[in-house]
Amino acid sequence: MKKNLILILCLLLSLGILVGCGGSDNNQPADNNEQATKIVVGATAKPHAEILEVIKPKLAEEGIDLVIREFTDYVLINPALSEGQIDANFFQHTPYLEDYNSKNNENLKEVVKVHNEPMGVYSKKITDINEVPDNATVGIPNDATNGGRALLVLESAGLITLKEGVGVLATDNDIVDNPKNIKIQMMDAPMLPRALEDLDLCVINSNYALEANLN
Repeated sequence: MKKNLILILCLLLSLGILVGCGGSDNNQPADNNEQATKIVVGATAKPHAEILEVIKPKLAEEGIDLVIREFTDYVLINPALSEGQIDANFFQHTPYLEDYNSKNNENLKEVVKVHNEPMGVYSKKITDINEVPDNATVGIPNDATNGGRALLVLESAGLITLKEGVGVLATDNDIVDNPKNIKIQMMDAPMLPRALEDLDLCVINSNYALEANLN
C-alpha cells in the first residue's frame, strides 16, 4: 500500500503544477471520517520543498498527509531514506542515486524522473569567466557526481580539459589540460556560497545558490 501511495506522490510531483492549477471543480476533499495516509518526503529547501508545498493541498484531497522534511545538506537525505526515517525523497539526479547505491551497498529505486537542477559558476571577485587569473582557486562539491558535474562546467567554460568520456564521474585526476593552473578545492556543497568570500570562484548547485540569493 505504501509503495502505491509513494508512486501516486511521485506521479503528482511530475504533474503537480498542472493538477494544482487546472483541476476540476468537481474534486472533493477526502472524507473526514477516513484516516489520511501519512507520507514523509525528504527534500532540500529550494526549490524542492517549495514544489512539494504546491502539491500538498491536492494530496490532502486524495487522503494523503504529505509531511515535508527539509534537509540543509543533501548528502544526508538518502541515508535517511535507507534508515526508514522518511518514505521517499525528492532532490537528486540518477547518477547521484547510482553512486550512492554502489558505495553503500543499497538498492534505492528511482520511481519517476523529475527535473534536474543546473549548476552555475559564481564569484565575488571576477565578473567575466575570461578574466579568471592564473592560479585561481575554484571550489566545487566534494560528492562524487556533483563534483564531476562541476568539472564538466569548468571544462565547458574553457578553463580545463578532462579525459574523454569520463562524464559526471570525473575527478581532478582526470584533468589533462589546465592552462591557467587553477586549483580545485573540494568541500561540502552547502559551504560553497560562503566560500565565495575566500575563493576566486565556485561551482554551486542551483538549490544552494537560490538559498544564498546568488545571481
